[in-house]
Amino acid sequence: MKIPTGFLGRRAEPLAGALDAADVAAPPPPSSLPDDGELLDAYSRTITRAVEKVGPAVVNIRVRKTGRQGRGTESGGAGSGFIVAPDGFILTNSHVVHGADELEATLADGRVFAATLVGEDPETDLAVIRIGASQLARATLGDSTAIRVGQIAIAIGSPFGFQRTVTAGVVSALGRSMRSQSGRLIDNVIQTDAALNPGNSGGPLVNSRGDVIGVNTAIILPAQGICFAIASNTAEFVTAWLIKDGRLRRGWIGVIGRNVPIHRRVARFHRLAADFGVLVAGIEPASPASRAGLQEGDVIVAFAGEPISSIDELHGRLIANAIGIPSRMTILRHAEKLDLAITPEELAAHHRN
Repeated sequence: MKIPTGFLGRRAEPLAGALDAADVAAPPPPSSLPDDGELLDAYSRTITRAVEKVGPAVVNIRVRKTGRQGRGTESGGAGSGFIVAPDGFILTNSHVVHGADELEATLADGRVFAATLVGEDPETDLAVIRIGASQLARATLGDSTAIRVGQIAIAIGSPFGFQRTVTAGVVSALGRSMRSQSGRLIDNVIQTDAALNPGNSGGPLVNSRGDVIGVNTAIILPAQGICFAIASNTAEFVTAWLIKDGRLRRGWIGVIGRNVPIHRRVARFHRLAADFGVLVAGIEPASPASRAGLQEGDVIVAFAGEPISSIDELHGRLIANAIGIPSRMTILRHAEKLDLAITPEELAAHHRN
């Protein structure tokens, strides 16, 4: 084979755009990567810090119910709760304390106090009790709208009377609905796989920073790792009313809803204040929503002229001063924005019994 003149001895030139070996970042040596032990240690420290922050505010609640004629004890039970104000206000589940004749709260430091019922809201399965103590450690309610599926979730409570029991898992799903003991659907419920057992009810579900993101409320007994908590934003709203008035006089429109994002183009086209709304997933028959012409699949974006971007905001509008007042509800139906006239009713008394 004949070699062309001038080819021998010529240094090869690199192709245009080719990378030199020095330009390619070498992978880090294995020794610089965290091993499984380090990752697990970091996870353990995260759990420990969160528990140390909120643990002193968690209480065990014991309940005593007497017979109608007062002949001894008819039944008893136990649950969990956590202090939300340093002057003795404790948040728990309504089903833990409902119908109780005597309540007793045991603090993390071992002190035991008689407690009184301040108020309860069976529609959200929340209740507030109070003990005669002050300068108590309290838990901080976080923002449940910031929760993301897959983040760490830590449950603290007293399952089967074992006080200050800690379990950890993740947020499995958001926007669930579950039926309270009153029969009303509770919206925007958090699903977690942090193990819960009888006695955990009313205890806090916290994030990695130790902020409360939910109130543990229910488990599905035949299942494993399917547990539920009332979102902290709902709890914060209800707690304020219970402390103030002892009950929450609420309006009712008969909608089953969940939070959904709204496409930015749609939000911009209709000049919406937020890119989230409340999807109508179901409508109760003979309800204000049914009479107003609301349909499944509609997205509620405003009520009485105020933007609505979440279930919590809608619940916040449907309180005492909205009952019996004709109001304008703005919805998205397919590509249209519509205004419907709706008159909220007071939640029927039989829902509260």
